[in-house]
Amino acid sequence: MKLLTFAIPCYNSESYMEKCIESLLPGGDDVEILIVDDGSKDRTAEIADRYEREYPGIVRAIHQENGGHGEAVNAGIRNATGLYFKVVDSDDWVDAEAYEKILAKLKEISGGQETLDMMVSNYVYEKEGAKHKKVMRYSALPKDELFTWKDVRRFPKGQYILMHSVIYRTMLLRECGLLLPKHTFYVDNIYVYKPLPSVRNIYYMNVEFYRYFIGRDDQSVNEKVMISRIDQQIRVNKLMVDEFDLWKIQNRRLRRYMFNYLEIITVISTIMLIRSGTEENLEKKRELWRYIKEKDIRLFHRLRMGIMGSAMNLPGKGGRKISVAAYKLSQKVVGFN
Repeated sequence: MKLLTFAIPCYNSESYMEKCIESLLPGGDDVEILIVDDGSKDRTAEIADRYEREYPGIVRAIHQENGGHGEAVNAGIRNATGLYFKVVDSDDWVDAEAYEKILAKLKEISGGQETLDMMVSNYVYEKEGAKHKKVMRYSALPKDELFTWKDVRRFPKGQYILMHSVIYRTMLLRECGLLLPKHTFYVDNIYVYKPLPSVRNIYYMNVEFYRYFIGRDDQSVNEKVMISRIDQQIRVNKLMVDEFDLWKIQNRRLRRYMFNYLEIITVISTIMLIRSGTEENLEKKRELWRYIKEKDIRLFHRLRMGIMGSAMNLPGKGGRKISVAAYKLSQKVVGFN
């Protein structure tokens, strides 16, 4: 069994995927790198096959009909032989020094008596044109020790465990029934969210491991692209609302974190609908909040009455201007979009 499986979802990624793959190769025989060609029309498949030939036993090329980012991740989970699993998007990469430390710690823990379910590390916003590279660290988590949810402090606003920062135990992903929807963007939120109640033991390593590139015009987090795909964002939002009755999550600190995570996803959906400026999307905003209210009235009030939910639902044009101003401030603080 490999120590760590990387899945790289690729769709028409010929111009940048090699940088991603090359950053993972130093893991050698401890890792497997699954390059998932999701029905690409360019040279992605050819590049994937070449790496498989050059690095047998380490790189595997998986070719499938186009199913979207989620189905590429699903293929990675199905085919993984590693004890642990991580997704690296094809335009991102990892830091060599941090990579070495991550592998050493995973190897150490896997040889011990306790099971590690989730490892968290930092990620860096590699935002094109930005002189200062923002690093997302996790002040709420104990450092360099195995811990459980009861040891987690309150997460500050703007600090969330994302796909970039997480490594899961592979069998946990399978056992919790994770299956991401096809042809849907923004499913990385479901990927992180759904396994959380199954996580018992966590380890946080304070290293800048993942490099998250932001800057391509066609990137899914580009604001114009997000607005054009708003129905997919709403779909993910609703699936997350449907996934759990959060009031039944027994651990109070985990429950609070999951509420906060669902809140930020709902805020993003809401502000993108407002930013679009169309009456059709303003109606979709109202419909989303009606959906939450009908699903769980307590959840609705929890989200609506929170600081961020309140800011996103101020009435009239003046209220929407305040909502947008709050969003722009959060962009600067977090580096989002």
